[in-house]
Amino acid sequence: MVLSDLLIPAALRRTRAQQRLADAVLILGGSLLTALMARVEIPLPFTPVPITGQTFAVLLVGAALGSRRGALSMAVYLLEGALGLPVFAGGAAGLARLRGPTGGYLIGFIAAAFVTGWLAERGWDRRPATTALAMLAGNAVIYLFGLPWLAWFVGGLLGPKGALALGLLPFVPGDLLKLLLATLAFPSAWLLVRRARAS
Repeated sequence: MVLSDLLIPAALRRTRAQQRLADAVLILGGSLLTALMARVEIPLPFTPVPITGQTFAVLLVGAALGSRRGALSMAVYLLEGALGLPVFAGGAAGLARLRGPTGGYLIGFIAAAFVTGWLAERGWDRRPATTALAMLAGNAVIYLFGLPWLAWFVGGLLGPKGALALGLLPFVPGDLLKLLLATLAFPSAWLLVRRARAS
């Protein structure tokens, strides 16, 4: 069970059709949250990779929706962008963004949401230490996809103009802040849910 399972009352999920509708609403909602957070963008003059709120949304959506719905939500998000909706960083859209230097990060969103969601389904989002590890794992998956892809465009992983310098190191402080926020948010949300159900 993940947090989103508690958002929609069981009375509204009794039939298979109702459950599918609930899942569709959550999946679409996750994609829209990611699109909204993509509007938070800080371009950096020395790298094609901007600072955005997307990665934070990806981790939140994965943990809140679980592995399957989280991954589907990110797939819907990428489809929205590929079809021309302005959902990528800075309101960008189109297949060119998926084929460009940041395309690997975007594709990695699907796997990152799945991994974070899979860990949340096993209760990792209920205690600060394990929440931090789940978010760290999801973040690492994004870089696992994004850095090799970026390296293709910048000529390698290493060096002052390599993918590590342009696509990882500048983002570590922000990633740590996002990790801290998520680490505080999820265990707190579960605590509130437990109190509400007990009262």
